[in-house]
Amino acid sequence: MREESTIVSDALDARFFAPLRRERTRRVGVELEFPVWNLAPGRATDFAAVHSATDDFLSRFPFSEQVRDDQGAIYRATDPATRDEISFDCSYNTLELSFGPDEDINATRRRFTAYYAALQEALGRRGHALTGMGINPRWRENRPEPIGNGRYRMLLHHLKSYSKYGGSPRFHDHPDFGLFSCASQTQVDADEKTVIAMINAFNLLEPFKAVLFANSPFGRRHETLCGRDSLWSRSLHGLNPHNCGMYGVTIRSLSDILGYLESTSIYCVERGDRYINFPPVPLRDYLRLGSFSGEYWDSAAKVHLPCVVRPQPSDVAWLRPFKFEDLTQRGTVEFRSVCEQPVREAFASAAFHAGLAERVGELLALLSEDTVLYGHGYGAAELRGMMIRRAWPSFVDRADLSARLHSILDIAEKGLALRGFGEEPLLGPLRRRADTLASPAREHLSRLERGESLDSIAVDYGRL
Repeated sequence: MREESTIVSDALDARFFAPLRRERTRRVGVELEFPVWNLAPGRATDFAAVHSATDDFLSRFPFSEQVRDDQGAIYRATDPATRDEISFDCSYNTLELSFGPDEDINATRRRFTAYYAALQEALGRRGHALTGMGINPRWRENRPEPIGNGRYRMLLHHLKSYSKYGGSPRFHDHPDFGLFSCASQTQVDADEKTVIAMINAFNLLEPFKAVLFANSPFGRRHETLCGRDSLWSRSLHGLNPHNCGMYGVTIRSLSDILGYLESTSIYCVERGDRYINFPPVPLRDYLRLGSFSGEYWDSAAKVHLPCVVRPQPSDVAWLRPFKFEDLTQRGTVEFRSVCEQPVREAFASAAFHAGLAERVGELLALLSEDTVLYGHGYGAAELRGMMIRRAWPSFVDRADLSARLHSILDIAEKGLALRGFGEEPLLGPLRRRADTLASPAREHLSRLERGESLDSIAVDYGRL
């Protein structure tokens, strides 16, 4: 039998690298997660209202491929023509719209506008709404219940087991964060010639993105503008820091990416109709274990029961890294660090990433020589941690930072012009943010301090 390391390397190559061995296209995939919130003050999301609104939506659009939970409610539906998808992410407190890859972001946005308007109308008749925020405005009131299926039940059970792992890292006490935090994710096609530069450039870009896109204020005094970062890194997903967040190294070759993937941990597999979770194991050690203990949900007894897991090479399919710059099995790099944005500006992030991907060499050169944030003794991950805070470090010069953001947006605009679809106006909101250095989270907190209610802001951030 071949050595386990070779088997793992071959499996990773087939999953992540083989899709890169083709000519890169300019297709872009967009995934938008929206909080579903009850308009009545202090009231949790009514799942019956959500299911009814979903049925209304599906009666208007051809989302004919449908998947139901254990209670018979539809939690995912797909349009077979466009591959657009409506789904609920982790719970019925979060609605996700995912779009089949398209070259023209404007075409995706037009479909989004139709879907979103229909959903808001259907939910509004039932006293609910969607909003463009990174944290559900009713997160404290909402029922922390996962969607009734094997995958989401397993995931929440796994995250709730953090107390078994001691105090390092220092875990937060919100293992259900996936039920109330929302992201805007963009996938851009890559190939073997571009993927290394894309990962390195966008990793360096993360501190600047925090200034533009933070939209999940969190903490007792809202001291963090992008609470999603710590909700992920200080959860059980962050037990192995290579599984989420940023790269702490410069990627120099495909072998470096392979080694990084081998260092990430696997924590779940599927056997038949059972989703099984177990203590995270670095992938490079996984096949050597022979067998170990896991847990699965027994639907008859309605409890989690122990079981024995015997690793298989095909389990590589269950590896779940959640990097900010995530190499996927589709031959894309998925950008995962952006909070959901105010709905009127929801496609600025997709345009930003798509434009920069066209000029990634220029972006990398600019950031490699930056002295606005870099050159003060801190690396990219440390700077991201500083720039998601409400108070920035003293070495940040606001005028220089604004100018640097505009120079980054200039590169994005040139990249969009190369794409040739007239997508440049989508960057407009980011120009205004570069001028004021006010992300949606910073604007949110300013409005609260002026006496505006959270509900009023949530309504505004939910407007098309």
